[in-house]
Amino acid sequence: MAADSTGTAGAYAAAGVDIAAGERAVDLMKRHVARTRRPEQVPDASGFAGLFRLDTAKYKDPVLATSTDGVGTKVLLAQQMDRHDTIGIDLVAMVVDDLVVCGAEPLFMTDYIACGSVVPERIAEIVGGIAEGCHQAGCALIGGETAEHPGAMGPDEYDLAGAGTGVVEGDAVLGPDRIREGDAVIAMGSSGPHSNGYSLVRHIVDRAGLDLSAHVPELDGVLGDVLLTPTRVYAQDCVALTGAVEVHAYAHITGGGLAANLSRSLPAHLDAELDRSTWVPAPVFGYLAEKGGVSREDMEATFNMGVGMVAVVAAEDAGRALEVLAGRGVPAWQLGSVTAGSGRARLSGEHGGV
Repeated sequence: MAADSTGTAGAYAAAGVDIAAGERAVDLMKRHVARTRRPEQVPDASGFAGLFRLDTAKYKDPVLATSTDGVGTKVLLAQQMDRHDTIGIDLVAMVVDDLVVCGAEPLFMTDYIACGSVVPERIAEIVGGIAEGCHQAGCALIGGETAEHPGAMGPDEYDLAGAGTGVVEGDAVLGPDRIREGDAVIAMGSSGPHSNGYSLVRHIVDRAGLDLSAHVPELDGVLGDVLLTPTRVYAQDCVALTGAVEVHAYAHITGGGLAANLSRSLPAHLDAELDRSTWVPAPVFGYLAEKGGVSREDMEATFNMGVGMVAVVAAEDAGRALEVLAGRGVPAWQLGSVTAGSGRARLSGEHGGV
């Protein structure tokens, strides 16, 4: 006997999937998504795909760039704290700040949220954060999917991922081939651990018996809130910097730390000599190192240690680069310079922070 739609919905609900909750979540997130609209978006009445018209008149040889990522285990802290309004910013930052490394301007993103149970207000909070991240990055949120996975995930569990697309002029792609000996290495300050190293963060919290809801004087805030500080979105700052000075390469400092990520952007015959004395990591890094008994070597191999993005610029443009970033409210400083070598970034000196 064929079931009617009501019966099917009832059976699906009995299996743990609430169609009505999903529809309400979509309604709640619409106002957030609307904030990210760009003029190149094309309406799709079906809603099955996001459409975006590439402005070919703006480019001679447009090259599309794409990136995909998630947030990782930082989502578990958001769930523990029952705070879901910033984790979407982390998602966007992980995607768009990879895109700009090649010189691309982020154009649009799509997201995917998997959860054990659709709680419309919670889903709307998550999407609100994604929309805020897209707003900061100047890109449109043109589509997404929310999937309810009862049995595979607990009622309060969720995970999220996203993909982004950008565009760069064919003859303006940045990378190792542009870097020259003597170039200046410019650091852009991070807002904290960003979205990397949180398996170690949670291990430290658990092993040291730390209370996420406790106020920590040396961090000037509640521990859980400090650890949930959203990732800084550098996309528009990098786009502006590329338009103002001679940028040769970028490196997004994520898992693996500063030296490992910057090395990926270096040619095989050049090194980057970096000086720790040029900055002091934020207190959260010292706190984690102390509470977890983590060595400096392990900290630097896991966390960004206060440097979230690096730009390699022509030596004569170093001062101007710092002026541009300061004007945009981005903490920045000259971290080092490029020398002859073997494709490695090397840290020396002491910053005294950790």
